[in-house]
Amino acid sequence: MTVAVEPYRERPARVAGAELWTRTAEGGEFRILPDGCMDLLLMDDGLYVAGPDNRAWTGSAPRGTRYAGVRFAPGAAPGFLGVPARELLNERVLLSDLWSPAKAHRLLDRIRSAPDRADALDLEVARLAEGPADGLTAQVLNSVRSGLLRGSAGVSRLAGTIGLSERQLHRRCLDAFGYGPKLLDRVLWMNVALDHARTGVPLADVAMITGYADQAHLTRDVKALTGLPPKILIG
Repeated sequence: MTVAVEPYRERPARVAGAELWTRTAEGGEFRILPDGCMDLLLMDDGLYVAGPDNRAWTGSAPRGTRYAGVRFAPGAAPGFLGVPARELLNERVLLSDLWSPAKAHRLLDRIRSAPDRADALDLEVARLAEGPADGLTAQVLNSVRSGLLRGSAGVSRLAGTIGLSERQLHRRCLDAFGYGPKLLDRVLWMNVALDHARTGVPLADVAMITGYADQAHLTRDVKALTGLPPKILIG
């Protein structure tokens, strides 16, 4: 029997800032880059949580393995799961290990009984979500996206603006993102840089646009976080 392999697809989820995605495995090994996000995954054998990664995660799956997932925006999943992000760093765990098995199994049964399981996953997550991330999470993300954390004094400036010590800020970020603020900045800007590079922008220009000292700095940082240089990752 030939198994049809569907390409990766995503669209905005019903939860603000999240994405609903589907994919059918081509078979063999795959690599997932750190992106600051956490996912709730529907697989053939259950519901899984993919925690935040601080390095590339490699796995393998037989051809035809089907996946659907809700990818939460950075900092949003801990409120839904009721578990600090730091406890799930680089982890893939069954949802039933985090929630009561009965609650997780009821959710799985409702999704599996629906004609469109991916859409049912999206609906159920939206039904159970408690609301937007807290104010500190939004402040940290805004600071990262505006470039305010670039440079040696960025974290101390942010801590002072929020009214926390650097240690308190670091602890709160670990709970929300699984990373301290500086690593969060590196991970999110790495992904911005790779997105630019995939459009054909030369790496030297990408480095300048995204706040790296030079192309060599960009290459070192990408390789440290993913295990591969950017030229390999962008094909």
